Amino acid sequence: MKKQFLLALIALVWMGCGNSHERLLTSATGSIYECLVVTPVNSAAKEAVCTLMGADMYGLPQMEPYFTVSSVTTTQFDDLFKSSRNILIVDIDGHKYTQVKLLKSRDMWSKPQALIRIQAPSDEAFLDYWQEYGEAVREWFVREELARQGSFYRASTNKEARAVLNKAGYDMLIPEDYVVVESKKVKVTNDQSPMTNDSVSVLWCCNNKGPMRKDVVVWWYPYTSQSQFDHEAIVSMRNEVLGLLVSAQVPGSHMGTEYKHFPPVTRSVYALRDTTGGFYGMETRGLWKMLDGEAMGGPFVSLTRLDQVNARVVTAETFLFAPGQKKRNATRQAEAILYTLQMPNERK
Repeated sequence: MKKQFLLALIALVWMGCGNSHERLLTSATGSIYECLVVTPVNSAAKEAVCTLMGADMYGLPQMEPYFTVSSVTTTQFDDLFKSSRNILIVDIDGHKYTQVKLLKSRDMWSKPQALIRIQAPSDEAFLDYWQEYGEAVREWFVREELARQGSFYRASTNKEARAVLNKAGYDMLIPEDYVVVESKKVKVTNDQSPMTNDSVSVLWCCNNKGPMRKDVVVWWYPYTSQSQFDHEAIVSMRNEVLGLLVSAQVPGSHMGTEYKHFPPVTRSVYALRDTTGGFYGMETRGLWKMLDGEAMGGPFVSLTRLDQVNARVVTAETFLFAPGQKKRNATRQAEAILYTLQMPNERK
């Protein structure tokens, strides 16, 4: 027994020594899409950074910021604040720096944590840099949040929905609390797409729990031309597909896209945490509304990608209905699902 006890004690000591190099990080504080800005006292950087980080997010029916911003001075930034979820530090010192430099890191003082430090020799040098690259900095923080959320979905997914996608060669981490509404083919006649009168395969899932409804729809169809990734073709196809799928209680009502107040916008995007900046897909963001029926609407985000193996165009979209509620966080959380979409050559 003494020998067994001694061996067990040696094993514990060895295990402890083996992990001595690992840091124990506390859990990050703050909610999703909150950012702490740290700037020198009386620096013009504070207003510029807070204004951009807290600007109104496009594609929401009411004004909500990209980030809920709080700020402290460099001298106030102590251990209490170092556990914040997202931190943007502006370090201005003419004695230490001769040019502007940006440093990015993750999990510096807590986990999960995203941190950017921008070093500059003067306020003027920083402001010039921020005017050119500020939106890219904000986008990095957004995509860090999307990546975290996507990893969270891996723990519990809808097996039925993933089986439908797997059969077609795809995969996406649709959460377990979404239910499959429909899985079928629909016929479309689309002037913007060369794929006229062909069938489109559709998977429609919905989370209708609580006061907010969240839907995820994935559809795929033959690829025939690069023009299918143009803004007009993408929006036209969503109107065709979702116009056939989604209706309200008023007979003849169907889903469409809002063009007058917040017209949809499309941009090319790259994969989350991609370091090459290579093309990934087309993101379209805007507002949906019901046509010829009830006054219903809300935000939508779609991601359109190319399946090179099967020569198909694949679009995954999420849209929300939550009258009278804030929608930023819920929209971003649902948007993160889209970025878990995998093509046949990406699946493991």
